[in-house]
Amino acid sequence: MDDTRDTRDTLAGQLMTVSAVLFGGALLIILTAHAFEQIGGYAPCPLCLQERYAYYFGVPAAVIAFLAARAESFGFARLVLLLIAIGFLLNTALGIYHAGAEWKFWPGPETCSGGFNLEWGEEGIVDTPVIRCDEAAWRFLSLSFAGWNAVVSAILGGLALFGLSRRG
Repeated sequence: MDDTRDTRDTLAGQLMTVSAVLFGGALLIILTAHAFEQIGGYAPCPLCLQERYAYYFGVPAAVIAFLAARAESFGFARLVLLLIAIGFLLNTALGIYHAGAEWKFWPGPETCSGGFNLEWGEEGIVDTPVIRCDEAAWRFLSLSFAGWNAVVSAILGGLALFGLSRRG
């Protein structure tokens, strides 16, 4: 009986740890993206905005997985981790597509006309920047925001899959 209890406690601890790391990592990344936008002045393109969906789903879903593991509802916790993994792995593919379009490996979406703020002057709209999906606004270690998103999404997706593999 104690072995079963210990196994359940171990599994709960493992799933809760994975969920907590997923929550912290995804929250850190989405807050960083918003900081680059609001403080750094980097306006996101439409693909950048789509790439945020995995984080908007992943943050609250990780809390749900954590609470499910804490309640020892392991099947439900694993289901939520599976959905998180799928979301981040799809986001990895979107990030690779976006980064490839920035590097001109393939064309970006034709409808990527950009998200922007309208600036009005005395004569109407003036100096309104169009944010293109096929031009990187910033790079660090040769990777753009989209490239880093692909890397981080792959790590978070892999972590969620790791959580799925835990058996106690």
